[in-house]
Amino acid sequence: MAVIRPFRALRPPTERAQAVASVPYDVVNTEEARALASGKPLSFLHVSRPEIDLPDGTDIYGDAVYRKAVENFEKLIAECPLEKEAEPSLYLYRLIMGDHEQVGIVACCSIDEYDSNTIRKHERTRRDKEDDRTRHMVMLRAQTGPVFLTYRRSADIDEQVSAALTSAPLFDITAEDGIRHTIWRLAETDALVSIFDAVPLLYIADGHHRAASASRARAELRDQSFTHTGQEDYNYFLTVIFPDSQLQILAYNRAVRDLNGLSQEDFLTLIRRQFTISENAKPAPEKRGQWSMYLDGKWYGLQLSPETTLPDGVVQSLDVSILQDRLLDPVLGIKDIRTDKRIDFVGGLRGTKELERLVNEGKAAVAFSLHPTTVDELLMVSDANQIMPPKSTWFEPKLRDGLLIHSI
Repeated sequence: MAVIRPFRALRPPTERAQAVASVPYDVVNTEEARALASGKPLSFLHVSRPEIDLPDGTDIYGDAVYRKAVENFEKLIAECPLEKEAEPSLYLYRLIMGDHEQVGIVACCSIDEYDSNTIRKHERTRRDKEDDRTRHMVMLRAQTGPVFLTYRRSADIDEQVSAALTSAPLFDITAEDGIRHTIWRLAETDALVSIFDAVPLLYIADGHHRAASASRARAELRDQSFTHTGQEDYNYFLTVIFPDSQLQILAYNRAVRDLNGLSQEDFLTLIRRQFTISENAKPAPEKRGQWSMYLDGKWYGLQLSPETTLPDGVVQSLDVSILQDRLLDPVLGIKDIRTDKRIDFVGGLRGTKELERLVNEGKAAVAFSLHPTTVDELLMVSDANQIMPPKSTWFEPKLRDGLLIHSI
């Protein structure tokens, strides 16, 4: 069963939601966050990326950064002001990007279910990033951005959601990137809570570090408590839960800075040992099992040669895995894409034009465009309790931080 729990959201007043809402903390670096928050004193980036209000060169994991996060959070609560709902509630969160629309349920989910793998994962997390968000949560006593979950679509849940969308929204804002964010507060929650009892599994789509950090924060706060009951707010974490049928995964492409000491001719010769190469290919491959490669101002199409043995296994058969195992590692010497400084990643809406720019400007020697990982592949990997290669999925559109906060 999937436990969802209504909560008393800490939120901005309706008329200030636009000024508070910010991009997720982990999709921008310090310089980008500082630029986005410039001249915007209510932007939640002052809380989620507080180093932007400290001198250049400040250690982003230093004590001063977390103290500044607390200071900025308390200031926002007082001056915005942020309001706490009188009663626990669930919310609906609709995202519209161009012709794409998706509607999720904002709720708190059980950390026990995360720890027991009822809420399934598909990515490894980095300890330093976990340390950062764990400390951020504990010092603020709040989860300030949601984890993006999915589930296999349920007609009963669809019916409840559709009926609720007829009421007036709490927030309805359009961000600078043109994505529309609309949130409804649900007056009645019992039906949805009951229906989710029949949902066997939830899956993390995006936000593995937030979820892992919520689990670690719970452990820390539990150890500090003299009267732990299991019902405290820190036993739950903030989520937005979308049906799998509505998710949109975009390609997560690769660019490599050099050819590993090879000439272009030798590079292409080595690729032909496993792939067939076609010229004048489309920049974006049309289906699984195809890759597009940008080299010396030209797009090439790649497919595994007919005589090449196809890989077995859910993870090994992913396009990102085949590219890594058959080309990036043996030909270009990229052994670990988590740590190798010679490879860069271009996700989402930046698309193939960004790959062309990197190569044309000499910032990369070669770039690879992939077909997006599918939602079914994500669920299969999660159900097999396996881990996807890093940088396998890029979800769009992104949720906004600061609109609904869960106090712990």
